Amino acid sequence: MNAPPRPHPFARSRVAELAGRAVEAMWERGLTEKPPLDPEYLWQIGARGFTEDDERSIRSPAEVTDFHERLDLLCHSLREEADLNPLGHTMAYGQLTAAIRKRHALGRYWRVNPAVADTTIAAPIIVVGQMRAGTTRIHRLLAADPHHAGTRFCNSHDPVPRRPDLRPVKIALGLAIARRINPWLDTLHPFGATRVDEELGWLAGALDACAYEAQWRIPSYVAFSEARDASAIYTEFAHILRTDAAVMGDAHRPRVLKCPQFSEDLPALLAQFPEARLVVTHRDHAEVLNSSVSMVASQMAFQSDHADLAALQAEWRRKLALREARIEAALEGFDGPLARVDFAGLSTDWHREIARIYATLGLDLTASAVAAMEREMGRAESDPHHAHRGQMADFA
Repeated sequence: MNAPPRPHPFARSRVAELAGRAVEAMWERGLTEKPPLDPEYLWQIGARGFTEDDERSIRSPAEVTDFHERLDLLCHSLREEADLNPLGHTMAYGQLTAAIRKRHALGRYWRVNPAVADTTIAAPIIVVGQMRAGTTRIHRLLAADPHHAGTRFCNSHDPVPRRPDLRPVKIALGLAIARRINPWLDTLHPFGATRVDEELGWLAGALDACAYEAQWRIPSYVAFSEARDASAIYTEFAHILRTDAAVMGDAHRPRVLKCPQFSEDLPALLAQFPEARLVVTHRDHAEVLNSSVSMVASQMAFQSDHADLAALQAEWRRKLALREARIEAALEGFDGPLARVDFAGLSTDWHREIARIYATLGLDLTASAVAAMEREMGRAESDPHHAHRGQMADFA
């Protein structure tokens, strides 16, 4: 897929423009009501067809309280700070009601199948680093090893097990729509419904700020989330991972996990998986900043009509510094296997970097693993994300 050139950091597609106008026209003509971004209203919609027992299920009272407090504050931030246009408002409504619905559906599944949430799994391999710092490349290379496992994008986006499993079809349709709205989507991150991807959806479903701050200006919620104990989120995360491993039949293989948010919350994540092995990526700070701002601007462009590039750059400069400090602080107390990877070295000779990672972590690098990684690299070479280098000139 070849993405069109972006003439401006906050350019948006004709489809996004038309969709926003159509939504606004329907509200004005009374064809549909503008849904309030109110926690009680969203809860009524998202929890429809479920019971209170479904939400509570195996979750502790503290975990339930954490989710509700997060929902209240996120809604307030969206109403007061995000300055959403009609399309952005609609997308926020859809994402939050979906998070509530999936939370209840997961709880119902666990209520019927409580043992799966405590499935014994192999110690995971966790890729930690700033977004745009090579984490996706390392993640997919390690997950390509047939002795390892990775999370499908559709499972991350929708973690609720079903039979038959139609998630790949539903998510493929969703990606097709997303690409129409944002034709630059795959230049920022190459997607595929069943392709190995980060567990961002599991964190978003617990209302961690990571997926939302990359779309909307929500400073008060970001500040709350950064200061908040993340234990409840990663307890939920661990239950989902164990459930996914049981359903996918790969609990015996180390799951390769990756999400840039891990850099902020590493102690809470390691509390769930103390035997994990870590791979930490590094990249030039200016390159990470430019690429990060490019990605966030692309998501914000079609959800708000008021964008400030300087403010966005300042915020992500602060965010990246926070994450870097938290990574190093967490690693000071980590005495498990740890491999560090430089983005430039990975780009120069990925075979050498992978061999070094395996040796450092005490893993066996087999011929079948190398062959699978070479296939993954061949696939990556044709991904449209290489066009992002040209788009980043807008942000330099």
